[in-house]
Amino acid sequence: MRAAGVVGVSRGKGIRMTLPRGGAQPASDLVQNKFAAERPNQLWVADIAYIAIWTWFLFVVGVLDVFTRRVVVWSMADDLRTQLVLDALEMALSHRRLQGVIHRSEQRSQYTSIAFGQRCREAGVRRSTGSVGDCFDNALCESFFVTLECELLDRHRLRSQAEARMALFAPFGGWYNPRRRHSSIQYLSPALYERRFQEARETQSPKLST
Repeated sequence: MRAAGVVGVSRGKGIRMTLPRGGAQPASDLVQNKFAAERPNQLWVADIAYIAIWTWFLFVVGVLDVFTRRVVVWSMADDLRTQLVLDALEMALSHRRLQGVIHRSEQRSQYTSIAFGQRCREAGVRRSTGSVGDCFDNALCESFFVTLECELLDRHRLRSQAEARMALFAPFGGWYNPRRRHSSIQYLSPALYERRFQEARETQSPKLST
């Protein structure tokens, strides 16, 4: 690397964002730091990251499928109101067919709000939150955002929300899901791994008699 003049990208110090609201009732911990699934839409992990632009911050929430490592949806807003996580949940519900999915998040006030809890109950989504200050809690989703910030966001000065959306479109939709390989899923991309799982499932399913 020295001979080629290549310098590694270092990760900066993060900002604490998990501030539980006083009196909030977090959901039970259904995961117990066991981030594993046997099929798609069994366990989702969600987290919120911030993006610095010239005049303010933008906040982006991502929802990842643990089984396929796929980014199910992402949503962006210029504030940290509960509507941010509600929008992401609604998009996820419209894109995926659910079978009692567990939605794992930290104890942020947005995820422990009455509105978010009520919408999860209506949709049959099982909420799960972990403890505050645990480095292993929700590490899968946090690792994704840290890598995104280190390799993309920290290397560009974004001037507007529209510019930030354009910058995020390629890693979320055009690269991460269809092309990014993961050692945990046989070095396949999330989209390819999910497709092969569905094909194998259809092959093993007994055909209906006519």
